[in-house]
Amino acid sequence: MARSKTSADWLKEHIDDIYVQKAQQDGYRTRASYKLIELDERDQLLRSGMTVIDLGSAPGGWSQVVAQRLGDKGLVIASDILPMDAIADVTFIQGDFTTDEVFDELLTAINDRPVDLVISDMAPNMSGMASIDQPGAMYLVELALDMARQVLKPNGTFVAKVFQGEGFDEYLTDVRSSFTKVLIRKPKASRPRSREVYIVGKGFRP
Repeated sequence: MARSKTSADWLKEHIDDIYVQKAQQDGYRTRASYKLIELDERDQLLRSGMTVIDLGSAPGGWSQVVAQRLGDKGLVIASDILPMDAIADVTFIQGDFTTDEVFDELLTAINDRPVDLVISDMAPNMSGMASIDQPGAMYLVELALDMARQVLKPNGTFVAKVFQGEGFDEYLTDVRSSFTKVLIRKPKASRPRSREVYIVGKGFRP
């Protein structure tokens, strides 16, 4: 069956994408790695020895960056409903982190260590219909924020991908209620037409 013009255009854009090419050269699993790299360079998110939870981690682009920057004294716990190939120094838990079973697994992996940073690059499977996609996306980031509130240590940091649209302003207000400093970032690796931005919450107040 012939590809539609839309899918052919997407494929060409993907192949020509400088960040796709760079990820292949640098050994990253996805172009999204460069979003976290830029966020880290701008907001100093990662340092050696931290404990970090990566929600929605598959295929592992963010976990790769975190593991590299934390060193062997850090702890990276990644979770996704999808499978993810193993990454050195990353503990991966497959399943829905909103269920008690998977949440308990995450807590066991943390092993009472103070969690410094919770990151989330989660997004629902997009249908192209904003009335469906936006509520689904907001539901995921709300769950990520809820988990961050349960596990972050005082002054910890939270980073999440959020799509601008219905519910965004209310979510931003909610994040501000728990963090002393909240920033909105649009990394260069985010495609300009995408509604995605990243909320960075610093200075968690339990």
